[in-house]
Amino acid sequence: MLERYFRTVPALTDHVEGNPRSGNYPLELMKIISAELFDIASAEISKWPGYEFTPLRSLDRLAKVVDVNAIHYKDESNRFDLGSFKALGGAYAVMRVLSAQTGLTPSDISAGAAKEAVGDLTVVAATDGNHGRSVAWAARKAGCQCRIYIHRGVSDGRCRALEDLGAIVTRTSGDYDDSVRVCDRDATAHGWQVVSDTSYPGYDQIPRDVMAGYGLMVKEILTQLPQPLTHMIFQAGVGGLAAALAARFWLECGEKRPQLIVVETDRAPSLLESARVGKLQSISILEETIMAGLSCGESSPLAWEVLWRCADHFVTVADNFVKPAMRCLASGSLGGGNIEGGECSTAGLIALIAISKDQHLRREFSLDRDSRVLLVGSEGATDPELYHDIMASG
Repeated sequence: MLERYFRTVPALTDHVEGNPRSGNYPLELMKIISAELFDIASAEISKWPGYEFTPLRSLDRLAKVVDVNAIHYKDESNRFDLGSFKALGGAYAVMRVLSAQTGLTPSDISAGAAKEAVGDLTVVAATDGNHGRSVAWAARKAGCQCRIYIHRGVSDGRCRALEDLGAIVTRTSGDYDDSVRVCDRDATAHGWQVVSDTSYPGYDQIPRDVMAGYGLMVKEILTQLPQPLTHMIFQAGVGGLAAALAARFWLECGEKRPQLIVVETDRAPSLLESARVGKLQSISILEETIMAGLSCGESSPLAWEVLWRCADHFVTVADNFVKPAMRCLASGSLGGGNIEGGECSTAGLIALIAISKDQHLRREFSLDRDSRVLLVGSEGATDPELYHDIMASG
C-alpha cells in the first residue's frame, strides 16, 4: 500500500521560502509567547486527571521509502479522550479565564471546585470541530455554560460531538472566518466570554494561553526523541499549533532548532500567500477542504508574527491525497503500528512524500539520508462516521 501511494503523490507545485532568523529567540516574540507562559501551562495541564504523554511513533517503513534516517509521528488521536491536540489549548484557556474571574486556581476549577461560582458564566467559541470540543469539555468539567459556533461546512457528526459535551451549537451560513465574526458579535451583545484560538484586533491574550497549552507537546517530544530532529513539518489552519511548537522548539533548542516547514491546504493558503508578499493576507474560501481544521482563510496575527520569523518554508498540499494517506496510516504500512489519523493529520505526511520525490526540492529543503523528521498527527477519528466511510472506500 505504501509504495503504491508513494507513486501517486506528485512533487510540490506551490511553495515559498520563509524568512528564518538565526540566533536567540527574538525579544519581539517574548512579548507574544515566552518560556514562562509555556512553563506555567505545562505545569498546570500535567496535573489534570488523565494527563499522560501521547505516543511518538516511528514511521520506519516510510523513512526507508523516502530515504531519510527517521520519521517521528506525534500521535494526538487520544489526547484526554477528545481525539486531538486541541485538548491542550482551548481547555487550558477556559480554566485561565474562569480562574481570573473567581480567584481560584485552574487546577481547582478543572476539578469542579468552582461549579457554583461559574454556573452563570458562558464561554463561547467558533470552531471547525476540535477547538470547540476542547472548550465544551472544559466548560462541562468546570460547570459553566458553553455555546459553540460552527460554519456551514462542519459535519453533522462533529456537531453532535459538541452537543454531547453539553454545548449549545449555532451553525452560521458562511465559512469558518464568518463563524468567528458572528461568535464575537453575539458574545459582545450578551456578555459572554470568547475563548478563541485565533487573535484579532483587541483580542490576543486568550489565544496566547491557547498557544501556551499546545507547547506542552514539545516538552513531551524532547523527552521521547532518541536523537535531535533536523526537520519538523507542521500543518496550519489559523496557525496557532505551528507557531506554538515553533516558538517552544526555538526556546528549547536555540540555533540547533530543526528546520520548519509549514503546510496548508491549497484551498486556504493564507500563510503561504502572506510569506510571498511579506504581510499577513486573507484568502477567500472558494471550496471547503476535507481537512476541516485547516479551512481558514484568515490566519491568526499572533501566529503570523511567530511564523514569518522562524518558518523556513511554506507549502500547500491537495485534498485528493488525504483519504489514501489516512488509509496508509491505519494499515500500519508506514510503520509505527495501526494509526488512527484524521484528515488534518495527513498534511505533513503528504508534504514530506512530495518533497522527497524531487531532487531539487530535497536539496532546497536540505532533506537527505541523515534527516530526522517530526510530523504531528493532530487528530484521530473526530468524526467517526466520516472516518469509517473513508476507510471503507479504499
